[in-house]
Amino acid sequence: MEIPSASCTMTSNERRRRMLEEAWIGDAVLCLYCRSRILNNDGVLDGDKFTRMTSNQFLTAFGDPSEVEAEIGRVYADKGLQAAFAWIEAKLMPKFDKREAKRNPARLPIGAR
Repeated sequence: MEIPSASCTMTSNERRRRMLEEAWIGDAVLCLYCRSRILNNDGVLDGDKFTRMTSNQFLTAFGDPSEVEAEIGRVYADKGLQAAFAWIEAKLMPKFDKREAKRNPARLPIGAR
């Protein structure tokens, strides 16, 4: 006899609560990643760019923002901070970089304009 997984036996309210808890942690990991990336790549404190990187408006491009943050939280919980940073870099940053390039075409290399 197969035993149902914990997610199968949770109520929808319990699943939602768990997802929001994972998202709360994922949001913190995303914020740390974005601040580090801005400082490392740009060498400045750029609150506006940070807001664009972490906004629900941006995260909506990948699905429900809380679900995206929850996925980051799960990666962090399962595999650690560097794995969560790698997930963010691979999954979110290519789209962010494209949006930034469109937003600031003067900052593109001459051949890419």
